[in-house]
Amino acid sequence: MAKQYLIKKQPLKGKVAIVCGGSKGIGLESAKEIVLLGGSVAIIARQPETLEAAAHKIRPLARQATQFVEPIACDTTNHQKLAPLLAQFIERRGVPDLLINAVGYARPQYIQHLTLQDFKDIMDVNYYGQLIPILILLPHLMAARKGHIANVASMMGYFGIMGYAAYAPTKFAIVGLTEALRHELKPYNISFSVLYPPDTDTPGFQTENQTKPPECAALSKSARLLSAEKVAEVFVEGILKKQSAILPGEAALGWRLVRHLPWLARWIADTQYRQVRRELGKTA
Repeated sequence: MAKQYLIKKQPLKGKVAIVCGGSKGIGLESAKEIVLLGGSVAIIARQPETLEAAAHKIRPLARQATQFVEPIACDTTNHQKLAPLLAQFIERRGVPDLLINAVGYARPQYIQHLTLQDFKDIMDVNYYGQLIPILILLPHLMAARKGHIANVASMMGYFGIMGYAAYAPTKFAIVGLTEALRHELKPYNISFSVLYPPDTDTPGFQTENQTKPPECAALSKSARLLSAEKVAEVFVEGILKKQSAILPGEAALGWRLVRHLPWLARWIADTQYRQVRRELGKTA
């Protein structure tokens, strides 16, 4: 939960956010944080029932009668369907101040068990599912000369490990997109953040665990699992500070290591990989 001094301050009073992937996990918890801090939200996800359940959890957190929580049922990879829904929302509520893209999933697997379609499917959701809302909203944000866009990557957005050959490139792509847009749109007063969450206890993470190769599962056990609530708290605080890179938990240490001592980061990862393979009786 947001810090008490921020809740009292209400720094997002009168602000409007769109949260894609707002019905579960980090997206849902981020929407809660925004409402706690005085903002209003539109939450977007595919399933109407799940969206309504999420909205029911968020609405009691509002502290002012002017705040709203509006569910919008849509797949963010569907540009044709999403564009008119967001246009209608802007007609009703005005140009949003914040876009959070928390859409994505992982399906870790050995590379030899992945098909080309697996790579395309995960890129469609993780990259295009975040790009499309940006493309739809950008003309409005540019005309208003305001806005903040916060995309969700992963620690896999700056360092890849075994089992994530299909997933890591999608997160590197999100980072590259954000960097390019940050530079180009500076004259329009539009700012950007990227969240690099470590392993986070979400419904998506539980699904992800079902396909992890044994080596990948063993490597994950050494990492500290953060709650989605804690990650969202750090995320929204980072957005308020307009941090370009938001790094909860172990992500901060990993970021510094990869940036300044990449050879050491790879040596540690390779050593851990060899160790878990030995423990699993794999020598080839």
